[in-house]
Amino acid sequence: MCRLFGLHAGPRRVRATFWLLDAPDSLSDQSRREPDGAGIGTYDADRRAHVAKQPLAAWEDHAFAREARDLKSTTFLAHVRYASTGAHTMVNTHPFEQDGRLFAHNGAFGGLERLDQRLAQLGVAGLVHGQTDSERLFALITAESRRAGGDVGEGITRAVTWIAKELPVLSLNLIVTTATDLWALRYPATHELHVLERDPAGGPGQGAPLDARSPRIHARSEELANSSHVLIATEPMDQNPGWRPLAAGELVHVGPNLALTASFPFPDAPAHPLSLSDLDPAAAASQKP
Repeated sequence: MCRLFGLHAGPRRVRATFWLLDAPDSLSDQSRREPDGAGIGTYDADRRAHVAKQPLAAWEDHAFAREARDLKSTTFLAHVRYASTGAHTMVNTHPFEQDGRLFAHNGAFGGLERLDQRLAQLGVAGLVHGQTDSERLFALITAESRRAGGDVGEGITRAVTWIAKELPVLSLNLIVTTATDLWALRYPATHELHVLERDPAGGPGQGAPLDARSPRIHARSEELANSSHVLIATEPMDQNPGWRPLAAGELVHVGPNLALTASFPFPDAPAHPLSLSDLDPAAAASQKP
């Protein structure tokens, strides 16, 4: 299953170090399915997006994701990919960038030909350069955000609602970032997504640096030892009791000053739900924990 990680550090750019894969797997773990790509997105002082990513087709490619990567930004978006659609190529590797925004997705859905028709109708088919369902979902969000006057939350709501009504859906978990804002969605209940509003100056681990670890992604920041920040992740990444799972259908928005709001603007369930048994074996394998 793909791993998502988002970090909003507030209005001040901070330095953080990321490792997108653990150390090389031991021989006893060689049967575990290897990831197909990894990437991380940040914003510079001029609020321009930057993405470092690599398809992971061979062991030498995995060195890209295992090396320490020191970055500075207000928001960070990391993704480790297990492919459900699309070849192991750079254009199919997350995060994706459109209109200065960054996007990553964990899940799968069908009806891509129908979605391609919708994107053509909205004039954004040219935003899709690869073969993934994820990039198409992002293009629909971009189109709907443009039609909503740049309102990204409304764009996500319109795009996901259309897909939920029109296409077969397993999971649409996603994170979108700009230099000032972060949005995260869990829809429907298929895969988990978790949030932590971390205040190291007044809670567990008081004064401790950020040191968030999952089976794949590791993020560390000394600069966040004494300032609040918000984390979004596929699974809780430390023992902090403040982690909570997003509810099914919950859309979270984190603003420039870390104010977090949640809404539930989507149908309770997709009109055409998918299960793992509906997917081909490769796609099904990519969706298993």
